Amino acid sequence: MNLNAKIYIAGHRGMVGSAILRNLQQKGYSNFVLKTSSELDLRQQHAVEQFFKEEKPDYVFLAAAKVGGIQANNVYRAEFLYDNLMIQNNVIHQAYVSGVKKLMFLGSSCIYPKLAPQPLKEEYLLSGFLEDTNEPYAIAKIAGIKMCENYRRQYQCDFISVMPTNLYGPNDNYNLNNSHVMPALIRKFHEAKMSGSAFVEMWGTGKPLREFLHADDMADACVYLMQHYSGAEHVNIGTGTDLSIRDLAEMIARIVGFEGEIRHDLTKPDGTPRKLMDVSKLHQLGWKHTIDLDKGIKQVYEDFRKKENVKVW
Repeated sequence: MNLNAKIYIAGHRGMVGSAILRNLQQKGYSNFVLKTSSELDLRQQHAVEQFFKEEKPDYVFLAAAKVGGIQANNVYRAEFLYDNLMIQNNVIHQAYVSGVKKLMFLGSSCIYPKLAPQPLKEEYLLSGFLEDTNEPYAIAKIAGIKMCENYRRQYQCDFISVMPTNLYGPNDNYNLNNSHVMPALIRKFHEAKMSGSAFVEMWGTGKPLREFLHADDMADACVYLMQHYSGAEHVNIGTGTDLSIRDLAEMIARIVGFEGEIRHDLTKPDGTPRKLMDVSKLHQLGWKHTIDLDKGIKQVYEDFRKKENVKVW
């Protein structure tokens, strides 16, 4: 990508898209096409078609998606399937029609089978059953990967896919009804500390193992791969290390300064037992993460406290 290239970041206001935008700006890129969801509804085929005809971007980062935690994925199953299929179908197809030089599709580690061997290698895709609570979202993301693969095979498009692990960072969602585990725990522990509560209740047993990658590291990996990778197979993006949700909760409690009890709501689901990414391919391509978890959570908590002061959830 040359510095004058016209770059469209779909979903530039979300945690992932905003991190990619920051990274590109820091590297000297300035020719961006940025549309909010109210300005351009990516679910609408005609609107997306007109957008690509008028703007003709050179490069596309497809980071727009309907996302949420276990509860949101499980309750709004039809919406997660329909909205994500429509968004990616429209953007990927119009990128082909308008002659985009390169597109990156961002998936999710939930594409892998629930009981796949650990760590998760790229080749494990479609080798077993998915986790039921987020199956519709996972199926949409798998469809996006396969669109990129097959537009490459049929039309020779330079469309690539990346699979980030669990992400955290600035602009995360702290709404307890549909957030992911880390922002939910940060908010719970912070509010418990502020209110003087004796305990915090967390979902499930706390035994599932999860890997976490800072959004700024994820963005740097995405830009690096956009510049250096053009293979047909998707690439995992992660740290290659994980910890239990209970250990994560204890780490967050320490950083927040909450000294009460941590209780478990065993009526709530655990989700997939483990989701550790095999990142050997990413390392072989020449990229490794730089932000360790303790430092990253401290940064995120400061970001949260700024939002908390103005009550932005």
